Amino acid sequence: MRRAMLTTIGIPLSVATSAGAIRCELVSRWRRQGQRAQILRFVQPSLIGLIDGTISTLAPIFAAAFLAGSHAALVIGLAASVGAAISMGLSEALSDDGQLSGRGSSAVRGALTGIATFVGGTFHAMPFLISDTQTALKVAYVVVAIELITIAWVRRRFLQVPLHRSLVQVTMGGCIVAALGALMGHA
Repeated sequence: MRRAMLTTIGIPLSVATSAGAIRCELVSRWRRQGQRAQILRFVQPSLIGLIDGTISTLAPIFAAAFLAGSHAALVIGLAASVGAAISMGLSEALSDDGQLSGRGSSAVRGALTGIATFVGGTFHAMPFLISDTQTALKVAYVVVAIELITIAWVRRRFLQVPLHRSLVQVTMGGCIVAALGALMGHA
């Protein structure tokens, strides 16, 4: 295995040439951080993105599904996910350089937030690859439920929010946005 040393903004960064070595390096760096730093630098930006991606894209996807069908819901869902990912990634990266707050690299936090936003918005758009809109909607409802449960579990695991309270909070938010999207799609 070959290693090369790069410098990113004055911080030495070891880059390995194999995926396994990269994974080991990331896990090693993760473990060297304290729990509070892990939450501030990695978990919170990812969770913010996942919540935003999941909830903010529900209305446009469901409105498009009811108004124009599966293909439109898929395209609008992917477009909303990409737009939200860029917006959220930039917002996180530009809102705090990490120096005063100790939240770590703004570029890393922005990338994590953007990627998680894209993932959160894309998963429930994928069922609209199914051409039958009613079937796609049923699958999308299940996917959204899984996404909301995952968010609640992450909040419980890393932020010690009781699972039942977290489930109620994220489910209420998701239901409100999805219902508004369905109402707009029937207008």
